[in-house]
Amino acid sequence: MTILDRQGGELAGASPRAGELFDLAVGRFAHFCGDPLEPLRDALADSPDFAMALIAKAWIYVLSTEPQATASVRRMVDDLNAMPLGAREAGHVRALKFASHTEWSLAARQLDIHNAAFPLDLIGILAGHQVDFLTANARNLRDRIARTLPAWDGVPGRSHLLGMLAFGLEEMGDYDRAEAAGMKALEADADDSWALHAVAHVLEMQGRAAEGRDFLRKRRAHWAQAENFLKVHNWWHLALCHLELGEADQALALYDDEIRGEPTTVAQNLVDASALLWRLHLLGVDIGDRWDELAETWTQHADGKCYPFNDVHAALAYVGAGRRSDATDLVKIAHEGSLTSEMNRWMRETGAPLIDGILLFDRGEFAAAIEPLLAARQISGSFGGSHAQRDVIDLTLAEAAIRGKNLPLARALVQERLALRPDSRINLAFARRAGLRPH
Repeated sequence: MTILDRQGGELAGASPRAGELFDLAVGRFAHFCGDPLEPLRDALADSPDFAMALIAKAWIYVLSTEPQATASVRRMVDDLNAMPLGAREAGHVRALKFASHTEWSLAARQLDIHNAAFPLDLIGILAGHQVDFLTANARNLRDRIARTLPAWDGVPGRSHLLGMLAFGLEEMGDYDRAEAAGMKALEADADDSWALHAVAHVLEMQGRAAEGRDFLRKRRAHWAQAENFLKVHNWWHLALCHLELGEADQALALYDDEIRGEPTTVAQNLVDASALLWRLHLLGVDIGDRWDELAETWTQHADGKCYPFNDVHAALAYVGAGRRSDATDLVKIAHEGSLTSEMNRWMRETGAPLIDGILLFDRGEFAAAIEPLLAARQISGSFGGSHAQRDVIDLTLAEAAIRGKNLPLARALVQERLALRPDSRINLAFARRAGLRPH
């Protein structure tokens, strides 16, 4: 008896029950809501030779960008190679091998080939989209979905592709089409957290802070569930809206109540916490002892090897907490000669200089901090995250230029920011301090 997933793909080695559990897990992963690992564990207990279940589990682990989880995936790849694999499974395993050795761009290209051959393989498309996000490959965030979407007419789960397309369009600056695709996805499935997050990015990038605040508040029941993996990130987006509206106290309250309201140790949530506290720090808000808890939590997740985007955010927390030696240790690890993977190169070429710039800024050497921070603005191809997340670099650079009394550069940077967000309270405050009188 041939068992198929919801999109019609064969699930070799699965019982009917294991196939149902696989669909449940992939659905939870696509929604970023609910535990996708539990049904996969149950599926493997039921059908030990069900390779696609182990593949889905491996992708969820490796996409966490956690060092221990990444090491576990290398063992899963060994187990998969001992199983009978069809063409679909073998394509995944080739990509997983690259990802588990932090060769993310090679993994992305392997998934390009895999998605072309299996355009209805939802776990393959979800994995590819997340890899494109981790490598900040804006074009592929859009085009991976554009290549596969035509095959999805009438196929269950098509709205998830619209949500992914929305995010890719947003990262490419195609904001009107991004918003339209995201809203169409939400019309089909109001609980699509990724589509909602894509629309939140559009509103952030266009400086529509009041709309963003109201949009997120209105749809809170669809993204703030206890089991929603994106809830912290969407709380972060809401906090950014408050910052742009000059409501720093409300942003800080969201940090306490929602972003760090639970003792979460997920690296991606720690990134949001660091990014928000650093923005508040730049604005002169008293952070109190919040840095201490966050920095201590980061020590179990930042290793200078696995994912530089995480390591830089760990460094922000270390610097904020006065633990400069922990930040410099990440730089030292980056320069170990034996490390040669893509992420090691990213750390040496991008992460370490950026941490150096943050350390210079912290020491009050603002003029010296400008060069590494300025260089770090053009790093989307060698550093992860979204445009909204990487804006923390530009904010720090503008602040360094103002404090370092490089007023020509400061004014140029502020004018650039005002061109995109003319009503931003943050940008208007920068303008006043740089001696500008914006219209």
